[in-house]
Amino acid sequence: MKEKQERFLQLYEPIHDRFERFCRAKLYGRTSVMEYSDLINDSLIIAFEKLDTLKSKKAFLSFLFGIAIRVLSNHTKKIKEERLTFDGQSLGVPDMNDQTTLSAELHFLYEALNQLNEEQRESIILFEISGFSIKEIAELHQSSESAVKQRLKRGRKKLLLILEDNEIIKEKEVTNG
Repeated sequence: MKEKQERFLQLYEPIHDRFERFCRAKLYGRTSVMEYSDLINDSLIIAFEKLDTLKSKKAFLSFLFGIAIRVLSNHTKKIKEERLTFDGQSLGVPDMNDQTTLSAELHFLYEALNQLNEEQRESIILFEISGFSIKEIAELHQSSESAVKQRLKRGRKKLLLILEDNEIIKEKEVTNG
């Protein structure tokens, strides 16, 4: 057991920051769904239990991302079921303990990302924020590389329009230009 723990930590420590950024981005603005730290913890527990199924050390980050995506999906389904069983009403109480320390630009970027559809948002997060290759994203999504490229292209275009509508890019150009 101790050997398995050491092997797991050797794989996880170098990629901790990338995995945390991925989880933060996936849950930004969705604290009613779950906290990013809970997503990290739940994913790591499952990854540790299934470590023996990992075929390559190089695939560990993809392995974690896949687990996190499934954990979030299962949790979201569970919440939807709970909302339906609560007499069809949702309280929608904001989390007053949320102490976000992100810069304004990052805040607006995440807000804009939330306006994209799930596939585009996830592709952009994986590619631009987490540094995955198009091939790796295609494998994670079980789709073709051209489909991923198309999602990235359309997602970037829509993201640009959203940010321009919010005048984020215009203000930045004025201050830099």
